[in-house]
Amino acid sequence: MSDRRYYFVTKKGQEGNIVCFDGALSDGFQITPKNQLQYDGITVNKLVIMKPSLVEKILKRKIQKKLELYLNYIVEVIDSDEEDGSNGNLNEILGELTRYKEILRYRYQKYLGEKYVELMSKKIELLEYELKLKTMSYTPLEEVYENIQENTRSR
Repeated sequence: MSDRRYYFVTKKGQEGNIVCFDGALSDGFQITPKNQLQYDGITVNKLVIMKPSLVEKILKRKIQKKLELYLNYIVEVIDSDEEDGSNGNLNEILGELTRYKEILRYRYQKYLGEKYVELMSKKIELLEYELKLKTMSYTPLEEVYENIQENTRSR
């Protein structure tokens, strides 16, 4: 059996002690570190942040970065006049936006609050609306006409 220890790191105000305790923290926000630097110290597999204000700041920054990425990509796609089959990319990014909206609603709502999550959901819905408009402008008239013909009955 592996030797698992849980550490609680506090500020210097409590004499800089590192307190070891056996128990999983479930109340805070869990982060897994992405940095893979090798050193001869404690290996951190999971970080649980307990302070609500710090969790809120971290999540808001993370959400803003992700929305900026989506916004830049959408502006780039909308501004481009190329119609060379980018409809698949638009549908893919539309699915990603929908998935991210659900993540905001179900995973981050308990940390951020209902009002902030609703505001971000409205921003994402606006981006989805713009993508849907661009998707509709990409479908050629011949394809729309063929779809209508397939759905009608003839004798």
